[in-house]
Amino acid sequence: MTEELPVHINREELHALDVPTSFASAGGFDIRLINHGEPLRVHLHLDDALSTVASVEASNHYVERDTERYVRVSVDESRLNQQATLGKLKVVSGYGAETRWIDIELTEPDPESESVTVDESLAQPQPREPQSEPLVENPAALVLGLGLVALVVALVAVVFIQEPVVIVGALVVLGGVMLALYFLLRDNPRDI
Repeated sequence: MTEELPVHINREELHALDVPTSFASAGGFDIRLINHGEPLRVHLHLDDALSTVASVEASNHYVERDTERYVRVSVDESRLNQQATLGKLKVVSGYGAETRWIDIELTEPDPESESVTVDESLAQPQPREPQSEPLVENPAALVLGLGLVALVVALVAVVFIQEPVVIVGALVVLGGVMLALYFLLRDNPRDI
């Protein structure tokens, strides 16, 4: 589980910051900006010692009224040495109205915490979800059937209406069905 550093904003009054004096994390962590009042901007800055091993995804953050926002602090674990890295996080609200410093201690993550425990249940077959049946077993036959229905409708329209526009429309439908048949036979000759 990712560790969180809570930063309360506007809890007592406008631009007020309520932060812990120190925070320790094994690897990266999230800064949880919790706004209890009016919307405002919060600036986050890592000092030189921390910035050699860690980085903040952005330094300036707008936090809406009565909302929370998470800001990730990524740690380059290859740069952490055997000893903890100590530094400070600067938190500023309202373009400098309030400033707080938090002592940060970063340590290497415990290698055991990243391991995955595997038991014998993984070797057993897992139940499969039933596969959904296709809507139509033979889509080519469906296309052929719909094409024939379109042809019948077009021929009925020609017989009863007998207008040149309807005849041209029926010929277009016939051409479309013939073209569909060509592609069906070319791509799937066994499906029909």
